[in-house]
Amino acid sequence: MSQYRKLRRRHSILDLCHSPELAAAVTLQPVERLGVDAAIIFADILLPFEPLRLGLRFASGEGPVIDRPIRDAGDVERLPSFNVEAELGFVLDAIRLARRALPADVPLIGFAGAPFTLASYAIEGGASRTFTKTKQLMYQAPDTWHLLLSKLADLVGLYLAAQARAGAQALQLFDSWVGCLSPDDYRTYVQPHSRKALTLAKDAGVPLIHFGTGTATFLEDFTAAGGDVISVDWRIPLDAAWSRIGDRAIQGNLDPAALLAPAGERTRQVRDILARAGRRAGHIFNLGHGVLPETDVAAIRAVVDLVHGG
Repeated sequence: MSQYRKLRRRHSILDLCHSPELAAAVTLQPVERLGVDAAIIFADILLPFEPLRLGLRFASGEGPVIDRPIRDAGDVERLPSFNVEAELGFVLDAIRLARRALPADVPLIGFAGAPFTLASYAIEGGASRTFTKTKQLMYQAPDTWHLLLSKLADLVGLYLAAQARAGAQALQLFDSWVGCLSPDDYRTYVQPHSRKALTLAKDAGVPLIHFGTGTATFLEDFTAAGGDVISVDWRIPLDAAWSRIGDRAIQGNLDPAALLAPAGERTRQVRDILARAGRRAGHIFNLGHGVLPETDVAAIRAVVDLVHGG
């Protein structure tokens, strides 16, 4: 959105995240411009890497860069413990400010990265297409792997619970890259740690959304890890996914690229998802992943209006 781009010309992503006032202002922009039904706090899933002393920065045109990646047992053992409310207090302050500024009927969602997705960034040193280093550590040093994910699960669970105490009325656990795994590997190396993080967050007493992409091959296992709402992407029809997750609520599942399609095709895909939901209670219409940078804001607003119109 133009308002956000203006801010980004003056401030880096980390600058925006570190300023509660700016982060709260960005949080409100989609609600005011797009008419969406909820707000999600402006932050980044990698912010915990700063107190973990992994050297987080964002390189122009490259995305996140981790200057001190995790490669062996010593790196994991040296990860410091920290108080999430003290070290990530700027996120909590942004939540408090945003909650006060939002209309009473617009809920605020907090979020954190899931243990696997955080581990993949920490091990790879940034984004990856193949996750080679991640899987190498997972297979060759399983004890080190489980120690790392256990530490991340504790951190994430406590961080999410702190967000709820600050005023977030729902919490989302993002496992954006978990779809790179086989079903067996998910069950063995990831599911227990996601369950641990979600169990810790559940103590906060607010709804939990479990978000993943590429999970169609192990959707039942992903659901079993926890969450009141299970997000699914466009790689599985909404009704087929819902039949597999049981009585949970479901979030999804428009392909973000559909927002780049002509209006007629975009409308067809939105209506197909709504038809598959069949007005059943518990459907949160959403994209299967984030908005693509080249998306026209008018296309997003058109989808919001279409969904609201039924």
